[in-house]
Amino acid sequence: MPTPAPNLDHPTLPLLKAQFPETRFLASEFRGRTTVVVPAEALHAVMRYLRHDAACAYDFLSDVVGVDYLNYPVDKSALPAGRFAVVYNLVCTRDERRLYIKVMLDPSLPTDRIEDDPALHLPTVTDLWPGAEWTEREVFDMFGIRFDGHPDLRRILLWETYPAHPLRKDYPLRGRGERETYEVVERDSA
Repeated sequence: MPTPAPNLDHPTLPLLKAQFPETRFLASEFRGRTTVVVPAEALHAVMRYLRHDAACAYDFLSDVVGVDYLNYPVDKSALPAGRFAVVYNLVCTRDERRLYIKVMLDPSLPTDRIEDDPALHLPTVTDLWPGAEWTEREVFDMFGIRFDGHPDLRRILLWETYPAHPLRKDYPLRGRGERETYEVVERDSA
């Protein structure tokens, strides 16, 4: 039995296509949820449009998450290149409508290095949704993706000198010796 074609009748898709005719979007639908893959260079303009246009009115950013697609079993020839993705979960509270925006990023440095990879940068959306401040910090802390223009981009879950980004799939499950070298603080010495 052939797989049914996705139902891409989300009301925002024609608006995006009309507003950004030169931008190549990739849209998909899974279990009634629509995702639009946006090129990194167009992200902030697309997000500003989705936030401020009266027809879209995505006034609530529910979440910002990172995804590592290392060794993901899929034919990547039809998809935009990228090991990492940042996914924005947008909600229009007026119409109870939801849209997922995904940006794919491909590292240019070996992923076992902690240095600032120039390919893992995105513009912040904290100017559009101030609540993105904490979720962008979490994505930075766990995946090493930096958000340019962020008002306070520093680690949020791990200490500042932590030597890695632990939600990357090539990070060892037992760590790299951080537990063994971590200084234990006793209650009476704190």
